[in-house]
Amino acid sequence: MAKYKNLVFSLCIKMTGDYFVAEDITQETFISAYEHLGEFDGNNDKAWICRIASNKCVDYLRAADRKTAPSEDVQISAESFSKEGPEQEAVKRDVIEHVEKKCNALPDGYSNIANMYFIKGFKAAEISQKLGIPLKTTQTKIYRAREMLRKNIRKEDLLA
Repeated sequence: MAKYKNLVFSLCIKMTGDYFVAEDITQETFISAYEHLGEFDGNNDKAWICRIASNKCVDYLRAADRKTAPSEDVQISAESFSKEGPEQEAVKRDVIEHVEKKCNALPDGYSNIANMYFIKGFKAAEISQKLGIPLKTTQTKIYRAREMLRKNIRKEDLLA
């Protein structure tokens, strides 16, 4: 055990990714090796103990996958709770259309960037690359467009 404890532990931690689980599997490995010592032929003890450890890790990972994989019933019920009803979808669509109109009403240089960022979901780096402008310029325009949209939408709320 003293000769291979570090080797077995490092193998277990690499396979499981969890320090405490690796400690447990290391201990189980040496218990299993002791129990099956009579079956060991005496050749290549390093490979034999590593094989036991890797098998223990694989068994652990398989059991962990079974425990975490949701059943079909659970997936169906989760989907039914996460779906929006027709009313929520209509409200969401109206909000997106409203924001899109406000983005298009922004001054030149801001409307296209705002539309790409807020409606289409592009990241600043992607917009910068597509439009061929520096990233800092794109980020500044996104920030300014956001501020303009906030002011426009708040004015509308106050007037309504």
